[in-house]
Amino acid sequence: MSKSLDVVNETVLNKESIKTKKTVKKFFIKLFRSKTGTIGLFIMLLAVVTAIFAPIIAPFDPNKIDSTAMLSPPAWIEGGSMDHILGTDHLGRDIFSRIIYGTRISLLVGVFSVVVAGALGVTFGLIAGYYGGIWDHIFMRLADAFLAIPSILFALVFLTVLNPGVTSLIVVLGITNWVLYARLVRGDTLSIREREYVKAARSMGVKDSVIIRRHILPNVFSAIIIVSTLSVATTIIAESSLSFLGLGIQPPSITWGIMLSEGRDYIATSWWLSTFPGVAITITVLGIIFFGEWLRDILDPKN
Repeated sequence: MSKSLDVVNETVLNKESIKTKKTVKKFFIKLFRSKTGTIGLFIMLLAVVTAIFAPIIAPFDPNKIDSTAMLSPPAWIEGGSMDHILGTDHLGRDIFSRIIYGTRISLLVGVFSVVVAGALGVTFGLIAGYYGGIWDHIFMRLADAFLAIPSILFALVFLTVLNPGVTSLIVVLGITNWVLYARLVRGDTLSIREREYVKAARSMGVKDSVIIRRHILPNVFSAIIIVSTLSVATTIIAESSLSFLGLGIQPPSITWGIMLSEGRDYIATSWWLSTFPGVAITITVLGIIFFGEWLRDILDPKN
């Protein structure tokens, strides 16, 4: 008897493994057929690899001051040097190395602030949508209150009170961006909770926590993934904006926003100080948006 059960279990596991492999294969086939999706994934992977291996890739210490090479132009301009491909800043620091190291904080803040926002928003949305009543009223009125205040203004107020840094910036950006997740998940949950299999589970006495975890959350997960991907892009821009204003990450930490802020006084004479960090932000954000748009098209049940 036990042997027959083992055979059945092994057969089921093999079928699930084959099904998973087919799904993954189908996913990548669709990905590589889409130019925007492929480009977006390539840019995202490039950014992640750059952030992880920054000490190996960067040719110089990003904070090393060289008084003999201050405001050196890029290598292809007269007076430039191949030692500093993208030139140097007003303290002689290598722009290329600083952009590479800036990738770390931009991705760190972008990803973890989305994790914080997603955790809050999904939790509130599931509770509001599944239980309704007073819980729905409390969380949705709280969401309305957050929507009434511009997120950038909310972040500025909090960051002036808190000590600006990576952790505080992640927390602030996470708190200001949870509303989108809450409203999305609440709307889907209101629909899913009325389906027959959810009603059947309730009638059988299944706990609410189990129903939410096994039946509702998996059905809203694809929408959460899409929103999270696109939110990383907007959060990177928000982090750069706050750092540019001097209320985000503080020197000697390196971010693209800080580089933009430091280069604005030299924009007329040394344009590369601000241009290349701006290009890095643009390319990274576009890559994430391209991949997020492709994910939305693939995971859309209408397609």
